[in-house]
Amino acid sequence: MSGPAATTGATTGAPAGGPPPDSVLIVDEEPAIIRAVKAGLEARGYKVRSASTGADAVAEIASHPPTVVLLDLGLPDIDGLEVVRRVREWSWLPIVVLTADGHEQRKVGALDEGADDYITKPFSMPELLARVRVAIRHHHHRRAAPDESVLEVCDLSVDVARHKCSVAGRAVELTPKEFGFLSLLARWPGRILTHRMILSEVWGPEYTKETQYLRTYATNIRKKLGDGPDCQRLVAKPGVGYTLLEPEPQGGEPDAASGDG
Repeated sequence: MSGPAATTGATTGAPAGGPPPDSVLIVDEEPAIIRAVKAGLEARGYKVRSASTGADAVAEIASHPPTVVLLDLGLPDIDGLEVVRRVREWSWLPIVVLTADGHEQRKVGALDEGADDYITKPFSMPELLARVRVAIRHHHHRRAAPDESVLEVCDLSVDVARHKCSVAGRAVELTPKEFGFLSLLARWPGRILTHRMILSEVWGPEYTKETQYLRTYATNIRKKLGDGPDCQRLVAKPGVGYTLLEPEPQGGEPDAASGDG
């Protein structure tokens, strides 16, 4: 394969006897982007590999599964959406798509196929690093979760079996649809779920165009959880969908704006 190339020159790595460093696979046909992203990631201790085609990316993921994949959608051989589709046949490792296409439908298509998040080019290294950290943190959390009937995201606890929810030990009363909405997001914390995915799963396939339902229910859930403008768990991605994050200040982050409810 001409695309993948192992690189192990991280300036900081795991201490002797400690866990191995998290690994990132960069999939992009532009060498300049690979070099820049690789340098930024390795400087923070990540082990980095790369691929320049979709076929090489699928083969690399199958043979050397990374912790997270940074996937450009505009690849020279097969479309990035097809790469996501093929990987999702056997793996749920985090996939963050990189795209120069700002059209919402392109992003929604990637998320519908199973991508976890997206970044629109051009992007800053701090933004990219933040997305990688979130994807990896929630990936490790999902793998370590001992009981999927009780979902925990920071101080939020969702007991799926008993239909109970609490925040920092405080009981939160939710309607059945509110509980279905929140528990679906809690099952995939940090991952953006599209409007169509949420509506189909919680309301049914015949409701996939009724996005106004989500705006109303998201507002009600935020109030009950105690979310505010400076601390949000349930975050809207305008025109795309929703994600459940750990309650950190959203200071000025454009995607966290409430324009989509």
